[in-house]
Amino acid sequence: MLKVGDIAPNFCLPATGEQATICLEDLRGQPVVVYFYPKDSTPGCTTQAKDFRDSLEAFHAAGVQVLGISPDPMPSHERFSAKQELNFPLLSDEGAKVADAWGVWQLKKNFGKEYMGIVRTTFLIDAEGVIQKVWEKVRVKGHVALVLEDAAASKGA
Repeated sequence: MLKVGDIAPNFCLPATGEQATICLEDLRGQPVVVYFYPKDSTPGCTTQAKDFRDSLEAFHAAGVQVLGISPDPMPSHERFSAKQELNFPLLSDEGAKVADAWGVWQLKKNFGKEYMGIVRTTFLIDAEGVIQKVWEKVRVKGHVALVLEDAAASKGA
């Protein structure tokens, strides 16, 4: 798992919205929140995406971009984004190479079964590409407000 002080590894992934592909290095010069989530259209992931959607204006006021990443394919992202009226890009990490490189593709256990999957994690990256904060094993309720608080505070730093 990446930690505070690490340089965020670059990625280029297909994205919803106007840009067909988004590369992290192209966003240098501004802070970025990158959040990894398990699956489109599931209850927790939908709540988290809607919370980011509803707070996006405040993130932008703090000069922060928001990117959501999951291993779902682009058609799933497009449907999910349209249905939830998301106003930020979702990136498709099919094969979970980026999730693995960032340390969020881990062994999970659910109802006695073990499988590899995304552990819900959020990263706050500064304008120079350095990770400033990591939230691991995120509980959705209240999470976006905490991220926004830290992102806004880091703007003044």
